[in-house]
Amino acid sequence: MPPPGAPTEELMIARFRGHARRLFWSALVLIASFGATAFFYDNLPAGLENWMLLTAAGVLVLLVVVVPYIVWFSRSTTVTTRRVIAHHGIGARQRREMSHARGYTIAVRRGPLQRLWGAGTITLSNGVDAPLRLPNVPNVTLVHETLADQIEVGQILAHRDAQGTTESHDIV
Repeated sequence: MPPPGAPTEELMIARFRGHARRLFWSALVLIASFGATAFFYDNLPAGLENWMLLTAAGVLVLLVVVVPYIVWFSRSTTVTTRRVIAHHGIGARQRREMSHARGYTIAVRRGPLQRLWGAGTITLSNGVDAPLRLPNVPNVTLVHETLADQIEVGQILAHRDAQGTTESHDIV
């Protein structure tokens, strides 16, 4: 621990994305489209050509596989020793932060499928700003415990630093 009044170094604790279970159907469609394309290539009914099959398979893969993967990959959450940072967006990135030192409440909601996969939705609310919602957090209990610990440590350090500055002013 640094001495009172000295700035603490911000360290990354965790970086994660939403649970990848939402990509299950995309993976299934990818496998099925490759299988169907391989089966029907040069084996199409009259009036249809191979380029039509390849175009249809390409559009299907683009819309059902590539786009959901890009959306999933474009959202991430970083937990540091000072704050929680949520990033999302494909072209223009948006960023929301919530400081541990200010404190916030942690609400965890888990549906039946989320319980099965060990995931959940965490909502962080400090009572001033709009709540920060982290959907489909993998290993939600570990993340919840880590956030609670970081709030406690952040508030202890903020209180200690505040006490250290008032004591030094009283002496002078």
